[in-house]
Amino acid sequence: WGFVCSPQTLADDTEDVSLDFGNEEELALRKAKIRHPLATFFHLFFRVSAIVTYLFCDWFSKSFVTCFVVILLLLSFDFWSVKNVTGRLLVGLRWWNQIDEDGKSHWVYEAKKVPSSVAAPTEVEARIFWLGLIICPVIWTIFFFSTLFSLKLKWLALVIAGISLQAANLYGYIHCKLGGLSNLHRIVARFP
Repeated sequence: WGFVCSPQTLADDTEDVSLDFGNEEELALRKAKIRHPLATFFHLFFRVSAIVTYLFCDWFSKSFVTCFVVILLLLSFDFWSVKNVTGRLLVGLRWWNQIDEDGKSHWVYEAKKVPSSVAAPTEVEARIFWLGLIICPVIWTIFFFSTLFSLKLKWLALVIAGISLQAANLYGYIHCKLGGLSNLHRIVARFP
């Protein structure tokens, strides 16, 4: 039963072995917490501010017009910042409308092909981006039904604007992520 181990065997067993798991520095950067803190902050700030202002606006002001304008401005700032800044920085996606010489409108959806290790989005930033992008239109849809059923019809236009702006960004970024309409049809066709 005895096991005799020579010093040479022990030295061979404890040798360092180099395993290649890819570029470890790139992996560490990708798993970093938040590389674009300002973009991440504003991605959530305007969205959450619009929702909180909608919920508690009556506490701060009795003027419907003031509340309407403030919330609409917050929604507009959110639309612009998500479309033009945070989408590029946090997930490497962007979309826009382009008019050609003939006057025809073309929608362009782009995804960054190969992220450089310096500016590659992190997993945390991507998760924050997509959660904010998906959850907020759902909240505005809940507001739509609560406004409709409580018969506060003066707020209905604002809630529809909120749904429209947030859903437009969601639609654009889903197209970017999936690679356009042709890939979307191919992916949907796989499901029965």
